[in-house]
Amino acid sequence: MRLLRSTDLALRVLMRLAVAADATPTTRQVAADMGVPYTHATKVVAELQHLGLVDARRGRGGGLALSEKGRTASVGAVVRTFEGEGDVVDCEGAPGCPLRSGCLLRGALRRAQEAFFATLDPVTIADIVTDPTGPLLLGISQGPAEGD
Repeated sequence: MRLLRSTDLALRVLMRLAVAADATPTTRQVAADMGVPYTHATKVVAELQHLGLVDARRGRGGGLALSEKGRTASVGAVVRTFEGEGDVVDCEGAPGCPLRSGCLLRGALRRAQEAFFATLDPVTIADIVTDPTGPLLLGISQGPAEGD
């Protein structure tokens, strides 16, 4: 299973904000820190804000901050939200798989997907920024960006 780019970025943004302490980096700064396009970062940050995981303030003195809900968020829940509840393979697509009426692979893949999520469910964002990850995240910060 491979995560969508937006899922990967959402987790990295949450991790980056978890180590920001009192700093409130801008979306532009976080995008630069993560080496991703600003437009992609804005979409992900907007979704994280909608989910209540990130607080965002616009204008002078604004920036991003991890909410308490974001700090204690389950990595599994974040991944589920960004990946969606769809199957690993699209058996119903066009053209539909001719084996779908009697195939056992779909169920096996679904169980594997659920095991993947279940492994991530007890892990929180706070858990994944402990040493050595936290100091590495702080080291990639490029300082305040000009505007947002």
